Amino acid sequence: MEGYRITRRAGLGLGLGAALARPSLAQGRFPDRPIRLIVPWGAGGSTDILMRALGDAMSRRLGQPVVIENRAGAGGILGAQQLAGGTRPDGYVLSQIPISVFRYPQMVARPPFDPMKDFTYIAQITGYLFGVVVKADAPWRSFDELLAYAKANPGKVTYGTPGSGTSLHITMEQIAAARGIEWVQVPYRSASENMQSTLAGNTQVSAETSGWSELVAAGQLRLLCTWGAERAKRFPDAPTLKEMGIDIVSTSPYGIAGPAGMDPAVVRALEEALREAAADPAHVAVLDRFDMSPAFLGSEAYTAAARRQYEEDGAMIRRLGLKAS
Repeated sequence: MEGYRITRRAGLGLGLGAALARPSLAQGRFPDRPIRLIVPWGAGGSTDILMRALGDAMSRRLGQPVVIENRAGAGGILGAQQLAGGTRPDGYVLSQIPISVFRYPQMVARPPFDPMKDFTYIAQITGYLFGVVVKADAPWRSFDELLAYAKANPGKVTYGTPGSGTSLHITMEQIAAARGIEWVQVPYRSASENMQSTLAGNTQVSAETSGWSELVAAGQLRLLCTWGAERAKRFPDAPTLKEMGIDIVSTSPYGIAGPAGMDPAVVRALEEALREAAADPAHVAVLDRFDMSPAFLGSEAYTAAARRQYEEDGAMIRRLGLKAS
């Protein structure tokens, strides 16, 4: 389909106030120009590859280009910051929403945005496969060996993540708390920087999304564990945390959002385009490549899930003492 026509009658069906407040959206065609989709991670990483496949599939359904804009750094919150910083709620600027968006504001003294007030949640797409990797010639053949070394050598193990407040950072600290370990996080701007640091020996461990898969398959990195409910299909020899007696499953679902105050008709158009794009064979093939499973939620369900995530993460941050003073 080339686009979604939102008629005045449809707009009035959403409520007279909404139609009068946004006559250009209610009476016009959406979209009638390219859409910007912010990816708050570096180019070439697993999220970037996934979002480009999703954006291409959206373009085919909406009849307009979906232009990917990489804004890496700050643990994945830069897209959310842009949405909350005065971006017009017309549906032409969207962002991928990683789970750090719900955590970071609860970890700092001066939050840059309010996840419960500043965004329109359009659709949840999927969740990540996470894992811990080391260089192929590292002395640790298993995650238990790494944990034992870290416990015997407090503060000597450094691990890279794609940023403070990400699921990778939080989960590594949960593991440390569960096993009485002290290790040191080194945040990076992207998955590629994180893994290159481990390959170069600057950090000993990389906690990352499954962007490590090709490096593991090529024998450059060794996968010690994964964090899903079950073992990864491509890497069945790597145990899960639960199998090792660590009661954690971390998949970090992500979705797409726009600024607060979007026209409900535009939200519905984008939600339907994302529903179809998420099931597009090209996007599903990339999910399979990274051992990720579809987990689509529409706008209403995603909004409810976002609130639950925000509340659960707040409790966890307080429990782990990660709130800045």
